[in-house]
Amino acid sequence: MQNDEPDSSSAQTVPALRRAVGILDILASGKNLTAAEIARALGLPKSTAHGLLAVMNELDLVARSQDGTLKIGPHPLRWANAFLSQLDIVTTFQEVLARDRKLDPYTVTLTVREGAEVVYVGCRNSDQPLGQTFRIGMRLAAPFTATGKILLSDLKREELDHLLADFPKPLTQRSVRTVEELEKELELTRERGFSIDDGQIREGMICIGAALRDHSGSAVAGIAISMLRSEASDDRISELGAQLQVIAKGMSEGLGGA
Repeated sequence: MQNDEPDSSSAQTVPALRRAVGILDILASGKNLTAAEIARALGLPKSTAHGLLAVMNELDLVARSQDGTLKIGPHPLRWANAFLSQLDIVTTFQEVLARDRKLDPYTVTLTVREGAEVVYVGCRNSDQPLGQTFRIGMRLAAPFTATGKILLSDLKREELDHLLADFPKPLTQRSVRTVEELEKELELTRERGFSIDDGQIREGMICIGAALRDHSGSAVAGIAISMLRSEASDDRISELGAQLQVIAKGMSEGLGGA
């Protein structure tokens, strides 16, 4: 019987697909780059890069700006929407925002962890001048974010060492800089049940995070609220952390979690 499953050798014969994905990954950083800059970044011959980009532009995978630079096109949004529509967690998040008015004053975000980063799959920005706008698809280094810290707190030290062997560059003067510093924060996170990012992704902003857990009790996503640091006394942080834990537990139960 014929085996329709692709093997590793046949997968290596389609480098154009790998290169196209590499181009999309580079542009996903939010920087608009020229074809020559993309070719240099990926180590591609200019003719190869130009050929790929011409087809990708035709298919709306990339879009060309007036200055000649390239950016992500509208087509990948269809894939992103299809992916998000399969996540019950996003629907649950949206339902909570619509139902729980206690969260109205705050920016609220939902992330999942992908390696050493968190990916934002849900967000609602408040009117507060936080100096930081969250958007779906945005990525940030997990060690600096409230949701990242709560998700990383589930890992053992050896897992952290492996995951963060190349520790991310700090975003602010308050960002943790080593696994050792991070582990101290994670110990406190485990003790109190919620995480805190105090100016580590944006000075003057504080974020509080809690975990959403699956049926095994593993943290599968993080929910966080963000506010101005000037509005957050120690008592207020504890109060909001407790509220967020209750909300996260309810969301987890709705997803069949513990």
